[in-house]
Amino acid sequence: MLDRIFDGSLMPHGHCLLWRWDLLFLHLGGDLLTVMAYSLIPFGIFYFLHKRKDLNFNGIAMLFGGFIAFCGASHLAGLINIWHGYYFIEGVIKFATGVISIVTAVCLWRLMPTLISIPSIDMLKQRNAELESLRTELEEANKSLEEKVKQRTQELERQANTDTVTGVASRFAIMDRLSRCYLEYQRYHRPFSILMIDVDHFKDINDNHGHQTGDTVLHELAMCIASNVRQPDSVGRYGGEEFLVILPETPGEQAHELADRIRLAVEAMTLTSNITITCSIGVATISASISDDGLVSRADKALYKAKNAGRNQVVSYASGMADG
Repeated sequence: MLDRIFDGSLMPHGHCLLWRWDLLFLHLGGDLLTVMAYSLIPFGIFYFLHKRKDLNFNGIAMLFGGFIAFCGASHLAGLINIWHGYYFIEGVIKFATGVISIVTAVCLWRLMPTLISIPSIDMLKQRNAELESLRTELEEANKSLEEKVKQRTQELERQANTDTVTGVASRFAIMDRLSRCYLEYQRYHRPFSILMIDVDHFKDINDNHGHQTGDTVLHELAMCIASNVRQPDSVGRYGGEEFLVILPETPGEQAHELADRIRLAVEAMTLTSNITITCSIGVATISASISDDGLVSRADKALYKAKNAGRNQVVSYASGMADG
């Protein structure tokens, strides 16, 4: 059996190559280079798959590696057979190469849909461009949404801080401003005063001319007050027909003078339907003995006294008035 396997008596046509050096060089060199290449290719395949663990082609890679190895082995046998013809062994190698080649080809064609579905460089570039376009659109949409949220937030803040009828600060906003002035007074001892302004006989306007006219009167009154105060001063609707004015860095005497100027301006107003109005004003100045709420109470007491004294007057809080 071994003699049959290693029998080299069969020398096919001219395989001895006539021992010419040029023929030996071509066949030996060609087979040797092919054997070296076929030995390196499988290692390259397995190294690539080792680095790219995301590609699940291990089965076809093993078949392809085996196919390349058997091709190399057939060339190695051809190289040896120049000196000694192991033709049976070479035939077995060639037959095994044929079998594994067929199996590899079949598996390769079965795998072809998967291979075709792998994105090409152009497809990846196109998808990257599409993703970049989507990212740009998303950023623009996000910026637009942020701008809308910002605008809506500003609108809500405006609505919360602005009285819708008069256009001046709401009660929440004017009381917040009062609290900040009080904190500054506590920290830096900066004096400030407040005015509590009330429209005289405002109920008669609503009863005789309607609430819409009453709202118009309140709006005009608020604009008149705002136009007669200084830039640092704050005007807000305290409630109903009452307005609160905060006068930073203003002692009591200056606050009284400003209040009287406002009273005269209101008295001189020309309103719709020939309506004329007057207002009563209570003045109070901060001191170390009271809180911000106590200051409002003092201004309210002064306003109450102005009402009882006949209206259309300015009364400053005095120590003789009882605190509420």
